[in-house]
Amino acid sequence: MRVLPDAEWSNARLVEECLGGNQQAWHALLDRYKNLIYAIPLRYGASPQDAADIFQAVCIDLFNELPRLRDVNALQGWLIRVATHKCYHWKRQLANRGEDWSENALDRHASDEPMPGDMMASIERQQLVRDSLSELPSRCRHLIELLFFEQPPLPYAEVAERLSLARGSIGFIRGRCLKRLKKILTGKGF
Repeated sequence: MRVLPDAEWSNARLVEECLGGNQQAWHALLDRYKNLIYAIPLRYGASPQDAADIFQAVCIDLFNELPRLRDVNALQGWLIRVATHKCYHWKRQLANRGEDWSENALDRHASDEPMPGDMMASIERQQLVRDSLSELPSRCRHLIELLFFEQPPLPYAEVAERLSLARGSIGFIRGRCLKRLKKILTGKGF
């Protein structure tokens, strides 16, 4: 029987389980990096459909290259490089077909947007926050996800009900959890 992965698993453990054929570990690995991978083509101006195609291509490369990955701790950087490379080829294909990629992207890549270096730094910071969230105890992680990542935002009463907490304790616990998150992020140089 396969062990089900959880958010505390390191990349090394997830990769090891993936290589051993654990499908749940593969899904957990993709879930950990899906926002990072998908954000890159969107920042390059890809339509949601093109971004989904680039995402799929990056995932196929990851699946094929996973056994040869030398440094599991460099996985995030590897994914960024591969996704950026796929975006470059996507733009070249559009140019070769005579399409203006900026029109195809609904003019989202305006001149006042960050340059690719700044873009990559922003995406890396977002991933660092996601990674740091995974290091929090599950109660803190779940509370922060409910308070800051749900759309539309949830009222405290609903958060309290979902977590089986008193409504008046949400603010106090939120403060403690955010301090823990800040400590983790500071330790990582954020």
